[in-house]
Amino acid sequence: MWETRISHEEAYPGIRFLPSSRNWWARLKGVPAECVHLEEERPWMASLVPDTLYLRGKAARRREPVRPEVSLCRDCFLGVFRREFEEFAGRGIGFEPDGESFSQYFFVSSPDFTAAGLLPEVRAAIDKRLAGDPGACAICSYPATWDWISREEVADLGDADAIVNAQGTKLCAMHAARKICDAFEGIHEANLYYVNLPYCEAGAYVWI
Repeated sequence: MWETRISHEEAYPGIRFLPSSRNWWARLKGVPAECVHLEEERPWMASLVPDTLYLRGKAARRREPVRPEVSLCRDCFLGVFRREFEEFAGRGIGFEPDGESFSQYFFVSSPDFTAAGLLPEVRAAIDKRLAGDPGACAICSYPATWDWISREEVADLGDADAIVNAQGTKLCAMHAARKICDAFEGIHEANLYYVNLPYCEAGAYVWI
C-alpha cells in the first residue's frame, strides 16, 4: 500500500530548501531536504519526521497525508513545531529533555506506549497524569491541556515515582508550545536525529 504524501512546499510553507538537497541525486540517496540555512555549518539541527512514529524499529504512519522528512535549522524547526503544537487539541505531557545528551524528542500517544517500549510502571504513571483534571493554564488561566515537567522534577524518564509525584506546570497549548520552544532555544548545540509532531488524543513528549 502506497503512502499518501504531499510536496515540501505544501507541507512546509515559507521554508526555503537547498536545491542540492532536492535534486535527483539527493532523492536517489534518500537524503531529506535541508533548509537553506544548513548550507553553512550550524550548531543546531533537527530531523523532523512529522507524521511517523517508530515502533520496535519500524516506521508507523500516524497521520495522513504523510509529510516528507526534512532537516531544519533551529529557527525553521521551531517555526513549524510551534505552529503544529499550538493547533493540537489533545492532552499531553512534555518532559524537558537533557540538553547535553538527548538526540531524539518524540511524541507517543497512550495506545502506542507499549509498542514504543515504555516500561509498564512508566506507562501507568503517564496515563495516571493524563487521566487527571488538567485544570487551568498557569499563565493565562485558559483551560490547560498540557503538563510541563522540568528536569529538576523528572531527570530520569524511567523514574515512575517521580513522574507521578511531580508537580508540573499546567499550560494551554499556546503556552506549552512556548515553554518547549524556550527549552530548545536554551540549548546552544543539538543534533536531533528524530522529532515528530503530536497526534491522536493524548500522549507524551519523551526524549532519549
